[in-house]
Amino acid sequence: MAATDRSGAVLSRLQLLVTRKLDGLLQGDYAGLLPGPGSEAGESREYRPGDDVRRMDWPVTARTTTAHVRRTVADRELETWLAVDLSASLDFGTGRWLKRDVVIAAAAAITHLTVRGGNRIGAVVGSGADAPTARRGRRAAAVPAGPGRLVRLPARSGRKEAQGMLRAIAATESRPGRGDLGALVDMLNRPPRRRGVAVVISDFLAPPAQWARPLRKLRVRHDLLAIEVVDPRELELPDVGVLPVVDPETGELHEVQTADPGLRHRYAAAAAAQRAEISAALRAAGAAHLRLRTDRDWLLDMVRFVAAQRHARTRGTTR
Repeated sequence: MAATDRSGAVLSRLQLLVTRKLDGLLQGDYAGLLPGPGSEAGESREYRPGDDVRRMDWPVTARTTTAHVRRTVADRELETWLAVDLSASLDFGTGRWLKRDVVIAAAAAITHLTVRGGNRIGAVVGSGADAPTARRGRRAAAVPAGPGRLVRLPARSGRKEAQGMLRAIAATESRPGRGDLGALVDMLNRPPRRRGVAVVISDFLAPPAQWARPLRKLRVRHDLLAIEVVDPRELELPDVGVLPVVDPETGELHEVQTADPGLRHRYAAAAAAQRAEISAALRAAGAAHLRLRTDRDWLLDMVRFVAAQRHARTRGTTR
């Protein structure tokens, strides 16, 4: 099955799955992945250690002689932008899903959580080299960027528009050649937009020096979420004898003797160091970091992340 056909089939199955499970598990007035503190005044509650003192409700505190803080209602007019990496390294998977499938699934979940509140969502998509413009639905402009091409899908509200955007993302074919994740992220910085939410979905296998600075720049104006997609074979090698390994971005072929325990140990140590470097770069950029794996229930991991974010906001703590 072609990658685009497979992605379309995966997307079709995701619609019902995301709608049922996210709506069932995330009840509340606002279920965004990074719900902001908002600007509209809400009810007051007693102060708890860790609450933002800037939200102190002094009139209530004076009346009750107990410190209170003012709750705020999350803003509804929110604009969310996705940076979706569909480069060749995402066409890989040894678990229940391909990494590409998890990327599309994460985009579908975020889109659902955004449009259910009447907000706007748009996307930029990168695919390595010569990404085609989107099929049907939205008008897309192909923008050359380094070794490949990037596609921008304008931010719009409404379920029909959101579905068109997801179909366009699923129809994007990965091309051989290394994608420029930094250029993809930088598309969210130009032109400057009003404050909103920016979500970058990638395996982040490109060197952090390529994408860390654009991420830090993006965080200046927006709440930033980085969704890292990982396959278990990228973390450790199984003992299966001689294993031919092909780099999907360069086509290089290597034969690896996985029966060697020393090699497996060095591989696991190098992979752990690489993931630690990625986590440190994302943390330094001020991004909330969500890791999704191809061998786990990605939807459950996302629900837990959303619940933790909402709890942290209620407690007045940062991520």
